[in-house]
Amino acid sequence: MLCVYTEAMRASDRAYATLLDEIQSGALAPGAVLGEVEQSGRLGVSRTPLREALGRLAADGLVVQASPRVTVVSDVDAGDIRELFEVRRALEETAARLASARGDRAVFAALAAEFADMDASADPDAYYALISRFDGAMDVAVANDYLTAALRGIRTHLVRVRRLARDNPDRLAASVAEHRVIAAAIGAGDGDLAAHATHVHLHNALTSILESLDSADAADVSTRFARSTTGGRASASERTPA
Repeated sequence: MLCVYTEAMRASDRAYATLLDEIQSGALAPGAVLGEVEQSGRLGVSRTPLREALGRLAADGLVVQASPRVTVVSDVDAGDIRELFEVRRALEETAARLASARGDRAVFAALAAEFADMDASADPDAYYALISRFDGAMDVAVANDYLTAALRGIRTHLVRVRRLARDNPDRLAASVAEHRVIAAAIGAGDGDLAAHATHVHLHNALTSILESLDSADAADVSTRFARSTTGGRASASERTPA
């Protein structure tokens, strides 16, 4: 019995990890339907572990039940993002103060140096990998399991939101500089500066993301208008790869 239970959990974990990655990367877009039969076959798991995976994603807020038999990827709108950042601001400013008081200053000084050398526009993936290491160092430094658990929940959603900034080189460069200031302040043990720099970073990040959403909405309206004036056909610029 124990072996069967362990195998079932492995299948559930595998399905969860795959679906989580696809939702966060945008491969499964908001509104995408996750049918049990289709997803079970695609992921190579039975329906029981798939349901367990979908239950975990629902607890994360990444999928919702559109009806008793239909699960869809949840949407992310401006209201959701504002609420996310309200919680993020409270958690991360607190974490910055605690890390300044409790953390290994040498670790954060080294991270600050890495941010100083980072060219996020040239290699966004390397930048986000560095952000992940910074987050990990913060989790260790705050030494508070409840706070780190709350931060992990926020980061699950933040991965989706951060995609909106990937195509904005100016914002990426500014974010690098902001993280350098935060890391340097923690490395110097200056909790007030670290919290203030975190506040500034989150304000700028939220402003940029909301502007990206506004731009995307405007582009969507323009596309629909263009199609309505061409009998429903995509324009030449839409059909031509960028």
